[in-house]
Amino acid sequence: MSAVLKLVHNIRIMRDIDVPAVLLVEKDSYEFPWSAGNFIDSIHAGYSAWVYEVGGEVIGHMVMMVALDEAHLLNITIAPNWRRQGLGQIFLEHAMKVARQKFCRVLFLEVRPSNGPAIAMYEKQGFEAFALRKAYYPAETGREDALVMRAVL
Repeated sequence: MSAVLKLVHNIRIMRDIDVPAVLLVEKDSYEFPWSAGNFIDSIHAGYSAWVYEVGGEVIGHMVMMVALDEAHLLNITIAPNWRRQGLGQIFLEHAMKVARQKFCRVLFLEVRPSNGPAIAMYEKQGFEAFALRKAYYPAETGREDALVMRAVL
């Protein structure tokens, strides 16, 4: 008889105490990561901030700003060693559900044009590109544009 260990997946509200674990994922994911202050300020400002846990370990995070009937996904990240398993899609669906619960009609986000896997995930979820922000992201050699996408909720 073989035992199969099934890890518990949990998406919950981010707290200040989660920031050190969130920073580990952030720094492992980006050349120019958000700072602890960015996350703490977002939590204290009342933004919709969440962590994705697997087996009690924080493996992802998300920050979304809601204003009137619009939401803006500021950061959504899954740790590199947990990618390509559909967890980003689950987390994105959660963000869209939260935005709908807050009576938002549209969800916006920016993504690097060089991030093909993320763009494909967003398009699969109904996002469409509608604008380009020039020199939006810091990059190794100057700045990189941002593709602005939206999904009607």
